[in-house]
Amino acid sequence: MARAFCGRHFVTMRTMKLPGLLTRSRSSLPGITGIARVDRRTGDLLRRVAAGDVVVLDQLDLDRATADALVRAEVAGVVNASPSISGRFPNLGPEVLVGAGIPLIDGVGQDALRAIREGSRLRLHEGGVFIGEREVARGAEQTPESVAEQMIAAKTGMSAQLEAFSANTMEFLRRERALILDGVGVPELRTPVRGRQVVVVAPGHEHVADLKRLRRYLGEHRPVLIGVDAGADALRAAGHRPDVIVGDPDGISTEALRCGAEIVVPAQTDGHAPGLDRVQDLGVGAVTFPASGNAEDLALLLADTHEASLVVTVGFQATLREFLDRGRSGSNPSTFLTRLKLGSRLVDAKAVAALHRNRVSALAVALLVVAALLAIAAAVAVSGIGGAPGDWLVATWNSTVAWLGGLFS
Repeated sequence: MARAFCGRHFVTMRTMKLPGLLTRSRSSLPGITGIARVDRRTGDLLRRVAAGDVVVLDQLDLDRATADALVRAEVAGVVNASPSISGRFPNLGPEVLVGAGIPLIDGVGQDALRAIREGSRLRLHEGGVFIGEREVARGAEQTPESVAEQMIAAKTGMSAQLEAFSANTMEFLRRERALILDGVGVPELRTPVRGRQVVVVAPGHEHVADLKRLRRYLGEHRPVLIGVDAGADALRAAGHRPDVIVGDPDGISTEALRCGAEIVVPAQTDGHAPGLDRVQDLGVGAVTFPASGNAEDLALLLADTHEASLVVTVGFQATLREFLDRGRSGSNPSTFLTRLKLGSRLVDAKAVAALHRNRVSALAVALLVVAALLAIAAAVAVSGIGGAPGDWLVATWNSTVAWLGGLFS
């Protein structure tokens, strides 16, 4: 009886201790761990990632817009089935991820997308992708040095990329000539735009900081505000209500869609508009914009066709590297043609913020005013004109203090 009891007790104790032993062994394994989020469609993937996740995607030449979104989501690591830098041109995404300290394991192959299940716990270590102790994929872990070296080599591919982009541009112009040249198909807007300044906010690089720098400009000119995709949420977060929202409603918050803005949903050339069902389910009206351009370019065409006097862009690409980076996958040449169409009316937010900054500081103006008041007070006191100088000085000082308070507020 005692031996049987002890035997049962021994088995019970082993059963109770085994999970604890497994937990300790797993926690002692080296590397970065997180829940896997797997999808070939990068847009769908970005909508469901959360802090601490390990993202498994398939994107040749990882662009900066995707990398910025992953950094904002605070992912633990990124696994790419394709090369993040193919050498065609110096794309910016890997530099952003590695610079933010996010591990990037590159070129693990297409089999990894089938081997890694959504929701499984992954561990990244020295180029290996593990589930527990079992390696399910292996690639090259990017470092600042490896990214810099590949970017130098990729600059040689820029010429071929520009030639391909030129060919795509001519094809797009042939297909969308009526839209680009005559504005055929651009929807009407209830918001008055003609003769007004327009600010178009897209969720691009440093868009939040650039929007903040435009605070005085926005307060003074009261432009029409157009939010592109998550740019509508950026406007609301900065305390502004967008007048028009352009983009896929699936990537825009419910609060923004219900804020009272006009909603323009980009549609494919056959009329199908992804995300339109969500707007209808919310009971919000929307119009579609059938075209093959991206949402940013459609927003610019809206402003141009409705005769805006000036269009300020926030979060748009501005340099050659950014321009090519945006065109990683056959690139929409509407970007180039749309900017040519607007010409001198198109201005980047950084330039507007720099030009709108006060040339004379408020402190200098305040000192000048105080000095002038002191000179006048001295003259009045010496001449004895205007009644009791003390009363006049007190009243003048109080009004000056009130004015200065308004100046610095």
